[in-house]
Amino acid sequence: MSITSQPNRVIIFDTTLRDGEQSPGATLNVEEKLAIAHQLALLGVDVIEAGFAVASPGDFQAVKTIAEQVGIPGGPIICSLARATRQDIHAAAEALKGAARPRIHTMISTSDIHLKYQLKKSRSEVLAIAAEMVAYAKSFVDDVEFSPMDASRTQPEFLYEVLEVAIAAG
Repeated sequence: MSITSQPNRVIIFDTTLRDGEQSPGATLNVEEKLAIAHQLALLGVDVIEAGFAVASPGDFQAVKTIAEQVGIPGGPIICSLARATRQDIHAAAEALKGAARPRIHTMISTSDIHLKYQLKKSRSEVLAIAAEMVAYAKSFVDDVEFSPMDASRTQPEFLYEVLEVAIAAG
């Protein structure tokens, strides 16, 4: 039975292995990440975001190893974060090849301040990128997660539009 066939079930999505390393002084090697991933699986975590595959060779190897050794049939979904770029998504897909249930989690900034200063893109360009990159991720895996970055500062109408485009793309 899939986790989406149970509408009242809380789905646990753990980001310890990726987001946890953003804490000052928190760095984990592949073996340490693998040990944590095994424990998360034993706890019954539904989705493990194993890392950001394109960030470094070490992160790629960690995602790959966790996909192969923890992402077994009956195990958790193994996820890699990827910015909405072909390079990031391709790296995530390669690292996740060994997972029984792989997920690519792609994201793009959506707030006007990020569009102007970080991406230097217009809203229409971001809409096109979101659609194209969700579809690209979908060409590798069936399970694609999309996140609008800095969503809380995004104008609601544009946020809805980005989400509609992402949903339609995959």
